[in-house]
Amino acid sequence: MRVLAAMSGGVDSAVAAARAAEAGHDVTGVHLALSRNPASYRSGARGCCTIEDSNDARRAADVIGIPFYVWDMSERFHADVVEDFMDEYAAGRTPNPCLRCNEKIKFAAVLDRALALGFDAVATGHYAQLREGPDGLVEMHRAADGGKDQSYVLGVLDQEQLRHSLFPLGDTPKSRVRVEAAARGLLVADKPDSHDICFVADGDNAGWLREKLGDRAPNHGGDIVDDATGEVLGSHEGTYGYTIGQRKGLRIGTPAPDGRPRFVLDIEPVSGTVRVGPRERLAVTRLRGIRPRWCGTVPTALDGPGVTVQLRAHGDEHRARVVVTPGGEVEVDLLDPAYGIAPGQAAVVYDGTRVVGSATIAATDRVPA
Repeated sequence: MRVLAAMSGGVDSAVAAARAAEAGHDVTGVHLALSRNPASYRSGARGCCTIEDSNDARRAADVIGIPFYVWDMSERFHADVVEDFMDEYAAGRTPNPCLRCNEKIKFAAVLDRALALGFDAVATGHYAQLREGPDGLVEMHRAADGGKDQSYVLGVLDQEQLRHSLFPLGDTPKSRVRVEAAARGLLVADKPDSHDICFVADGDNAGWLREKLGDRAPNHGGDIVDDATGEVLGSHEGTYGYTIGQRKGLRIGTPAPDGRPRFVLDIEPVSGTVRVGPRERLAVTRLRGIRPRWCGTVPTALDGPGVTVQLRAHGDEHRARVVVTPGGEVEVDLLDPAYGIAPGQAAVVYDGTRVVGSATIAATDRVPA
């Protein structure tokens, strides 16, 4: 096949490109320039977004012996990922920008352009596995390395996208990928992984949002309130600095009567109110998802011992019953409560190791006080 290998400048995408070439595919490497000003996003060798990452990707392509190009996706990335991130926090929700980037950039804009240019598939360094199912559809499964599994952030891919995707690393532990990179002479073998949001240079999400949003309504300052008593416990500079389930950084001078820590329970961006309370008030037993994305056939209901949902990247799996309503929304009953679940996060549905699809959490039901 003619394969376009998306090369971030990190070790995973470099080895994925090398494996695709070694498998006999006609491979071309491409680095995505995602920042309109590379210095304004990430500094240091963190795996994406910087000029040095582009150079690392180019050197890897040279070692592999494949053509290499840089595609400027900065405007699309800013509109679909960065602006979405700001808008979601401004509305009191908690987005996942990596998932949105996979949906809108890597497997929409890039794949569309690749197919238009005559490529058959896009290869990436994501840790997930693709298999042909009994119905002939392409199934996506969790990676062999559970600690590196990235199927959660790929749960937005539909069948057409999966048919044109390659994940060459899905069956390999990360430790072996680094050893292989060194053996192949790839200089990125020991390059650190990127863990933070790529466009927040110093990892300070709240500070970055404060700078970008400024005084834009409704992100003004407001009160931090005890959810049970209504007592004002403190103040804040903007609701965008908080997310449901947050414990640290509340700067509340008054301790709880029982001495236990408080957590963010609710965020009301219009009034500027942040409500806090004990951890048990975070327990969620039911949630409603919107804008579902299905990896294959659209289900009507899923109920069985292997049905789970994952609510955070690298988060726990929760046993669940899932129903898709006639209107296309997703209703999830959690058989065991989950804690700190925020609207805006993704609920990714699994049947065993197979990814069924995902939905954006719109509302949650908590255990009654």
